[in-house]
Amino acid sequence: MKLSKSEEKIMGYLWQLKRASLKEIINCYPDPKPAMTTVATLLKRMVDKAVIAFEQEGKARMYYPVVEKKTYFSKNLNDIVTRFFDDSPIQFASFFTKESDFSKEELEDLKKIIDQQIKNLE
Repeated sequence: MKLSKSEEKIMGYLWQLKRASLKEIINCYPDPKPAMTTVATLLKRMVDKAVIAFEQEGKARMYYPVVEKKTYFSKNLNDIVTRFFDDSPIQFASFFTKESDFSKEELEDLKKIIDQQIKNLE
């Protein structure tokens, strides 16, 4: 279920809108907007990948996501951990916290999230 950056941009719009026509999707883009044929091609590829679907409403197709945002990112994050961090979440977390420009407050918030997850497992 790997999407290109262009396809991920469309998925982002569809997750936000829930359901949209080709024209509504194009209107989400900043100027200069992509060509209608370009977006239509991307939408077809995404339908073929089974990450979105559509319903015909008159002459328009209304597209909607089939894959939830959380599911998509969870799968891709797991792939990154496997490919780049020897399947080690610890190596990933270490890299993520050391290489990111987190403030002290953000790191403390992250620590609270981890502490809560530990409590949930007890």
